Amino acid sequence: MFTIKNHLEIENGHLTIGGVDAVEIVKRYGSPLYVTNEERVRKNFRSYQDAFPEADLYYAAKANGNLTILKIMAEEGAGADVFSDGELYMALLAGIPKKKILFNGNSKSDSELLMAVMTGVRVSVDSFDELRTLSSIAKSEGRVVDIAFRVNPDVSPQTHPKIATGLKTSKFGVPHEEVIRAYKEALDIPGINPVGIHCHIGSQILNITPFAEAMNKMMDLVEQVSRLGVKLEFVDIGSGLGIPYEKGIRVPSTADLANLILPIFNERCVAAGINPKLILEPGRYILADSTVLLTTVNTMKEAAKKFVGIDAGFNLLIRPTMYDSYHYVVVANKADAVAVDTYTIVGPICETGDILANDRELPQIEKGDIVALLDAGAYGFSMSSQYNGRTRCAEVLVQKGDVDVIRKAETYDDLLSNQVIPARFL
Repeated sequence: MFTIKNHLEIENGHLTIGGVDAVEIVKRYGSPLYVTNEERVRKNFRSYQDAFPEADLYYAAKANGNLTILKIMAEEGAGADVFSDGELYMALLAGIPKKKILFNGNSKSDSELLMAVMTGVRVSVDSFDELRTLSSIAKSEGRVVDIAFRVNPDVSPQTHPKIATGLKTSKFGVPHEEVIRAYKEALDIPGINPVGIHCHIGSQILNITPFAEAMNKMMDLVEQVSRLGVKLEFVDIGSGLGIPYEKGIRVPSTADLANLILPIFNERCVAAGINPKLILEPGRYILADSTVLLTTVNTMKEAAKKFVGIDAGFNLLIRPTMYDSYHYVVVANKADAVAVDTYTIVGPICETGDILANDRELPQIEKGDIVALLDAGAYGFSMSSQYNGRTRCAEVLVQKGDVDVIRKAETYDDLLSNQVIPARFL
């Protein structure tokens, strides 16, 4: 037995996940199939805990919103960064305490803001307009809501532009030069209690230097906000730490991140005479490498390239199409075989861009083989769709050889769910 990418194993020529044979699990639960290793999820979360023992960790629910995953996070003591009323509902249902939930988002509806007020969660306010709307809702309900302002720090995270959220041109946050004015207004309007400050500069960050720039900019603002008389209970620096989707790429660890930003945070807090809680919002780092998408080869075609047609496309894993993202590929039933040819792995979707892995050197592939796409636990199923009328697949959780279904595969009935045919068509 030996390992792939540190935690996946090969036994008797087959890929194994959490002690479960990938080939056998497909025989039992079908294909395509998302398979998550619970032990890996917990280990990744605890890596953050070990690096930041005094901080609060708010799991980024957008990365993977499965209720079982949220329950695991709740068991581990995580809070939640939520981006919609649905994510808020799921986080509360999973048992995450309302005081450890931050409702984030740049375009919250009035009904979402009302839900935040009525459930008592904190809100990361994204604009002056949102602040005034939230104040009006809170006042009408006779309540006071704890808020932070999300700051746009104008920091480049050196990542894919579609997941860079702290740039000056980003849609997220209050421009940093307007933040002090925002806190002054928050102190003067009813129903609002400013208790924190928040930023998030991006995702899949492999060079952590921008985190230091963001932390210093945030602490500059913290000092100014504190001088206004605001008693800041927390400073939320977001997250965005990347993972090694490709073999051989060195990525910073949670300890590297802690060694960079904790001295800045602690020293600046001491100098300012304040003691806010540091919050981080890991998502991808915790879930991405815990999960494999198992697929079956439908067809082989030799044309301009050797195309391998599998039973999952960007309907189940949109990252390669949307971000040109790389996912390592293993032929799960030939996991220890040597590469003999170059293949391009494509899905069944009616779009030219439905390519999951381009020009990969792999063992000989045949119809019926099991192709595993690794590191699929973050922004995989959570971004899936029913495009082309394709039902979404099941999700299973493995733990030391045991398997639990945590989401059933959809049926044709799910394609019709909530559709209503007008009487004139009946």
